[in-house]
Amino acid sequence: MRRIEQPGQGTPERVQWAECHGLRFPMVLQAGLPLLEAVRRGFAAAGFTSGVVKLDGLALSPFAYVMPALSETPEHAAFYSRTFRPAGVARLKVGAMTFGRRDGAPFFHAHAIWTEGGGKESGGHILPDETMVAETITVPAVGLDSAAFVAEPDSETNFKLFGPQAAPLLGATREGRFFALRVKPNVDFCGALEAFCVEQGIRSAAIHGGVGSTIGARFTDGGRIENFATEVAITNGTIAKGANGFEAEIDVALVDYTGALASGRLTRGDNPVLMTFELVLEAR
Repeated sequence: MRRIEQPGQGTPERVQWAECHGLRFPMVLQAGLPLLEAVRRGFAAAGFTSGVVKLDGLALSPFAYVMPALSETPEHAAFYSRTFRPAGVARLKVGAMTFGRRDGAPFFHAHAIWTEGGGKESGGHILPDETMVAETITVPAVGLDSAAFVAEPDSETNFKLFGPQAAPLLGATREGRFFALRVKPNVDFCGALEAFCVEQGIRSAAIHGGVGSTIGARFTDGGRIENFATEVAITNGTIAKGANGFEAEIDVALVDYTGALASGRLTRGDNPVLMTFELVLEAR
């Protein structure tokens, strides 16, 4: 399996997780607000401080983003490009967001594919500080209770990354059995989730959110991304027990460090994580 050497030492445990309560709910993002503040208000209105959001259809202006890039120093295995600020309104075709806290304040990690005002299709990592909601929209969200995503320094990658942590009960409306996860570098993404379901006695699960990176990509239709640095958003995902054990069916959209876009269903056993992958599993 493909592997990229990270600059630091990893931990033996390759999936960081926290079991929690959760709630699927419609979130209203108000036009004229910074995207970070709009999402914060949306979670707060439902009684939550952390969770994941699906961003399909969201219009943004002004808008700032970065793409994956090669690292110019040995401190990171890959890095970010310069900041892009396209003119006009960018409309997201697909996108996913993890929302939590960084340095004691609200923060998000979001990847998406979009069409810019001039018609160009692009993708990448949305910057919280320079992005505004251009049109009010209602999007699907999942709030977490008794767990939260918190960004902390990661000694393996030398980035500050979101990871799930146990958190106090908020008393919000909630339902079902949920797990907040972070999958770490150089393990097969589908395989890690399938093994996690076996270990936790989960018969089937739906994936919510899903923001991360893979070492290139291999798709079930034969499509391939050879460039190793990507930014990935899950567009749909389930894990269920079949005749041959658990099988993850995960559809994604991504951009690589050249700006090339791709989408498809990930091939099981052949898509290792590059830096991180955050998501929420809802056991069914």
